[in-house]
Amino acid sequence: MATHPFTVIENEWITLADGTRLAARIWMPEGAAADPVPAVLEYLPYRKRDGTSPRDESTYPVFAAAGIAGVRVDIRGSGESDGVIDGEYTPRELDDACQVIAWIAAQKWSNGSVGMMGISWGGFNCLQLAALRPPALKAVISIASSVDRYNDDIHYKNGCQLSTQLSWAATMLAYQSRPADPALVGEAWREQWLERLEGEPFFMEEWLSHQRRDAFWQHGSICEDFSAVQIPALVIAGWADGYRNTPLMAAEGLGSQAKVILGPWVHKYPHFAWPKPRADFHGEAIRWWNRWLRGDENGAEDLPQVRAYILDGPRPALRRDFDPGRWIAKPEWHKPEMEELHVSVAGILDFGPRREGDARDVFLKSPLDLGTTSGEYFTLKPDAEMAGDQRADDAQSLVFETEPLAQARDYLGRPVLTLEISCDGDWANLAARLVDIHPDGTATRVSFGVLNLAHRDGNAQPKKMQKGQKITIKLLLDACGYRFEKGHRIRLALSTAYWPMILPSPADPGLTIDGASLQLDLPKLGAHRDLHMPEPENPDPLPRYIDHEPAGTRRSVERDLVAGKTHYRIHEDTGLSEHPQTGLATRQIRDEDWAIAPEDPHSMTGRSTWTCEMKRGDWSVRTICSAHLACTKDHWLVSAHVKAYEGGALVFEKEYEKKVARDFM
Repeated sequence: MATHPFTVIENEWITLADGTRLAARIWMPEGAAADPVPAVLEYLPYRKRDGTSPRDESTYPVFAAAGIAGVRVDIRGSGESDGVIDGEYTPRELDDACQVIAWIAAQKWSNGSVGMMGISWGGFNCLQLAALRPPALKAVISIASSVDRYNDDIHYKNGCQLSTQLSWAATMLAYQSRPADPALVGEAWREQWLERLEGEPFFMEEWLSHQRRDAFWQHGSICEDFSAVQIPALVIAGWADGYRNTPLMAAEGLGSQAKVILGPWVHKYPHFAWPKPRADFHGEAIRWWNRWLRGDENGAEDLPQVRAYILDGPRPALRRDFDPGRWIAKPEWHKPEMEELHVSVAGILDFGPRREGDARDVFLKSPLDLGTTSGEYFTLKPDAEMAGDQRADDAQSLVFETEPLAQARDYLGRPVLTLEISCDGDWANLAARLVDIHPDGTATRVSFGVLNLAHRDGNAQPKKMQKGQKITIKLLLDACGYRFEKGHRIRLALSTAYWPMILPSPADPGLTIDGASLQLDLPKLGAHRDLHMPEPENPDPLPRYIDHEPAGTRRSVERDLVAGKTHYRIHEDTGLSEHPQTGLATRQIRDEDWAIAPEDPHSMTGRSTWTCEMKRGDWSVRTICSAHLACTKDHWLVSAHVKAYEGGALVFEKEYEKKVARDFM
């Protein structure tokens, strides 16, 4: 691979049609003005100067050395960019991006072909931009993203409200509360900061106003019209992350336009993600860009449509550094053949067609604090953020399991649960978990799905249950790639709670489940070939910064047996670290506490507090942002508080408060 010298432009202003300036950091191959090069845009609100600088500095120098310019832009209202943010993936955000793409294509150093990539927010908006078809955008790489904003993001899942909705609202309030770096914007930093603090929205208020899958969520969900995307898309995710459904949905929706990689990873770029094995993301990306932005005939279009890592019985652990398994390839993705399992008269989960037997109705009403081994919705570290040993949750669930397997069984795709249920309330939540039971009893969660029964026929027009009336429901579980080894057992665990991942329904009526009706369809791996997937040459690609205060993390569950309340607590501290070139030192601390009484759904509360610090020499700022969620039978009660300090002096304070009617949720 050719190596080009390059330079780094620390801050370039891109002026939009309305005069707003967006801030860009650019890695530029030398000689590009005389011999124009393709460019790759990453467009985020996460601050190029400090927030994403480690991962940017692990990738864009490699692109530039390969003759590809990297353009990392802070969206309006973030980092050094002007203005105030107005939400997630808004029309204004996407229009700004179209202007940025046109600006890049018009530069003398550009060959006119632009790619776009990103993880999470940047993975979302690059797919959304692809659907808008700006002329210069020729290909995208989308990592840990969604094609369905309602059902596969941090807000709602099949009509259940995710706790991450509050967590992420607090996170974004904190992220956007930080000022631009005075070293780049000069004396205007303070005025810009105060404007940002005064104008930034608390996203939770808007999200709670859209509890159904309405036009708000349809916007930016490319599954509404996959045909709008007419450029190649490389779509990547990890089994340990909440965005595991997207790659296969993209393969089905985009057809041959999409190529898919599914690894064992958390919510990180594949070249530094955990658990290992990692993938050579740089090599994959450079090949992709050279094919679609340069026209190199390098065979990128002939790659297998799906490359997936099939997990081979990983065990829950305090830290999962490596997950056993193997890489496989499928030249084309088709919806898999399903293998049926049913519940026998003896209560065993059996393979094969249903056998005749007496109906077995079982009443299920789980403690509302069931679910503390669920882990995070999207995971950033391979520790307690990942799902733990499921035995504690399974013990309070309705479980069906197979006999020990006589042979290993391989699956790839989304399991489907079908069963008949009845409910004496207006609605309730149902959670289903597919679990691998090791010979020693250790229980690894393979997949899960949740359903608000008011959303059983769709998320746009929820409806109450008919009390006591038995109905058939289908629950689509999350995608998985997994081998159940010989001697292991397959378990299905059902519960009416999965807290704190999902929040409780207004009442807790329980469900009556007809076990004889239960059908679990598992997606067979089918025809495939084993694959060697190159790993990155550099096992430690992230740059080293100067550490002044150590990082730390704590997670705990406390069950107060006197007060009858369970707390799930999180503490994350990035530590204080200084960029060796800019001298800017930053720190973020997250404290979160979820609480519930196991028999009272209205006792649920959540609080997420972020403290963000920035300093250089005698200059320092600090913001404290806290968000709180509670509920009654009829309402969600949400509030937030922002304080900003310059030095030790309080310079800004603002409160948000809203009472929102519960809409079938």
